[in-house]
Amino acid sequence: MLAMVAWQNDSVAKQLLQLILLHAAWMMGSGQLHYSVPEESQHGTFVGRIAQDLGLEVEELVPRMFRMMSKGQEDYFEVNVQNGILFVNSRIDREELCAKNLECAVHLEVIVDKPLRVFHIEVEIRDINDNAPIFSASEQILSIAEFITAPGTRFPLEGASDADIGTNALLTYKLRPNDYFIVEQKTGDQHNKPLAIVLKKPLDREEAPVHRLSLTATDGGKPELTGTVQLVINVLDANDNPPVFNQSVYKVTLMENAATGTLVIKLNATDLDEGINKEISYSFTNHVPLNIQKIFTINSNTGEIIVNGRIDFEDISVYDLQIVAENKGNLPLSGHCQVIIEVLDVNDNAPEVSVSSLSVPVPEDSPLGTVVALISVSDRDSGTNGQVSCSLWPPGLPFKLASTFKNYYSLVVSELLDREQVAEYKLMVMAQDQGVPPLSASGSLLVPISDINDNAPTFAQPSYTVFVKENNPPGAHIFTVSASDPDVAENSLVSYWIDEKLWPLTSYISVHSESGKVYALQPLDYEELKLLEFQVRAKDAGLPSLCGNVTIQVFVVDENDNAPAVPGTTEENPILLVLPMGSGHTVGKIHALDADSGYNAWLRYELHEVTSGPWRVGLYSGEISTIRPLDEAEVSRSQNLLVLVKDHGKPQLSTTATLSVSLVTSAQAIKTDTRLSRTGESPKSLVDNVNVYLIIAICSVSSLFLLAVIFYVALRCRCQAKEAMVYGPGTATLVCASEVGSWSYSNRHSHILAGVSGEAGAKSDLMVFSPNIPTSADNGKQQDLLCATVSI
Repeated sequence: MLAMVAWQNDSVAKQLLQLILLHAAWMMGSGQLHYSVPEESQHGTFVGRIAQDLGLEVEELVPRMFRMMSKGQEDYFEVNVQNGILFVNSRIDREELCAKNLECAVHLEVIVDKPLRVFHIEVEIRDINDNAPIFSASEQILSIAEFITAPGTRFPLEGASDADIGTNALLTYKLRPNDYFIVEQKTGDQHNKPLAIVLKKPLDREEAPVHRLSLTATDGGKPELTGTVQLVINVLDANDNPPVFNQSVYKVTLMENAATGTLVIKLNATDLDEGINKEISYSFTNHVPLNIQKIFTINSNTGEIIVNGRIDFEDISVYDLQIVAENKGNLPLSGHCQVIIEVLDVNDNAPEVSVSSLSVPVPEDSPLGTVVALISVSDRDSGTNGQVSCSLWPPGLPFKLASTFKNYYSLVVSELLDREQVAEYKLMVMAQDQGVPPLSASGSLLVPISDINDNAPTFAQPSYTVFVKENNPPGAHIFTVSASDPDVAENSLVSYWIDEKLWPLTSYISVHSESGKVYALQPLDYEELKLLEFQVRAKDAGLPSLCGNVTIQVFVVDENDNAPAVPGTTEENPILLVLPMGSGHTVGKIHALDADSGYNAWLRYELHEVTSGPWRVGLYSGEISTIRPLDEAEVSRSQNLLVLVKDHGKPQLSTTATLSVSLVTSAQAIKTDTRLSRTGESPKSLVDNVNVYLIIAICSVSSLFLLAVIFYVALRCRCQAKEAMVYGPGTATLVCASEVGSWSYSNRHSHILAGVSGEAGAKSDLMVFSPNIPTSADNGKQQDLLCATVSI
């Protein structure tokens, strides 16, 4: 027990030294942590300070979701996230884990997030001498003929097996001292270490028919462990020549997956005896396991070894068969040989692809090098048959495979992502080995791309033109704006609004935040407001939100809602006509005004049906003149002329004006002139004054109209090239309106304009001019000229 404690202390010291050396080697560039720990270590045994060796702070282990994975193996190890120490979690039996392999290690993956990193740790499991040598049976029986068997003859024995490796499995044998036998163990290659006992002197069955010897096997571990077998030697008479093989050891190669019935080798043993003592029967010794005897069969007469089961290199790469050849004498003798069958690997295992730690969805703004998934590839074959290369399919994807360690890869982002172009990627990881013919396997991944708010809402046009008839009902829907956002979810949820600070605009217009419908909050009056121009903004619900805007021009379309009006009264100032008077003489003029514009303000004058006499009125001028000569015979007649004034609107509105006319002779006119001279005025001067004012007003308005036309022509010449490039030829509608009149012209696409304004039945190539000639009664009122180019 004390020796065991001392050995363990010495082992701990060596372990610490190895850890220091391995850590230094890793820091110099290996990229992998390497620890070692003895097998059968108790739970909690210290392995290494993994957090410190990986360069991680102990405080960040939990926030970064520190975790450890052991692929296809039990959880032999665990990490204390409070101090970052790797310790033994469960019992480790190296023999159960790695059998007789010299190298035995447990591969661990350590994964931390934020950012995602992967570390590879290899923990070497060191062998301890925990397995004693074991013989397959408690006793071995040999038959040796008396006298005939010469001293120095070797009799093969089945040695003991030790599950340990290295010096712990290096066995030495010792035979209990006796007069007839000694034990002999020759050294050779790993498959040729025959154990035998050697006869020192001839046997005498009569003296001792049975010899019982104790054979002890001792391994090279510290402390040493032993195993014992009882040798029972029966001394035989007669048949004194055993069968002899021409080789003690046969080595053959066999391809894996060899078909049933394939001949492996044909053995040949000879016997110098004659007759029945020379006849030989071949068989497997009792030391060949039953499962091996199911894979191979041996013909007892010919010595042929034939494949009878499945040969799999990945299960067993070398078969060691012990063969016995026994003659058929009364006292049969036997010879032994060893057949070593080396299985050659065939590329019969396709690679295996495993995907772990798939981090999806991947944000579309992920930086280059972002780890998406961890991929491991394995192939059970060996040599070139087990060497695997990986690739992604289809090519041209914004991802690549980065090798991290041996057959471990990381799928990383190699190009910038855009969810609006590709929302998800379906890719395959193709693995192919280098065997002949090569075998391949694949693993599929679905990598969805998550959206970020990188697109602002956009409108189909930078601006819209809307035509609305005046006197609309309050709250009428006049237009609908719509913006699109290629993002998804809340990033594409668009709301609309008008700046509430833009008063008094907000008293006229409102926009529904969800539908984008534009409403007129109150009736619009063309005589007060002809154009509303404003911007509607669209904002998405992303964080941070993005905005877009569009300009809307609302033109108010005039309706015939104002009847003509005649300023002043004509009955209070009657017109005196001095007779005689010729035909066509101008008596006076009716001047009416209409607050509407265009056709609605284009007036016409007619005499009412009740009016009779030698009078007529100008259809559009309103001038009243005589239609025949008047003489003194009609002096007593005084008449009231009723003039009907109509506009051209629909429905047509009208008004009446009364003009009082008095007919006098020249003598009466003298009296009237005398009265008028007292007041400083005369009918003739009044008429002359009105005509002067009328001429001045007509000239002023005509000048303003001419200047507006000249300015418009100059502006169109300057912008013609730009408009042709932006809108295309014939895609603009000019609308002008003033107190003088209004006209509009649609060159090509009036039907589109009608669709925008909501008017049905618009005609192409339509020009309309509606004069509204002012008179001096306008009192110098400034004329409004509204011109706008409407883009379709």
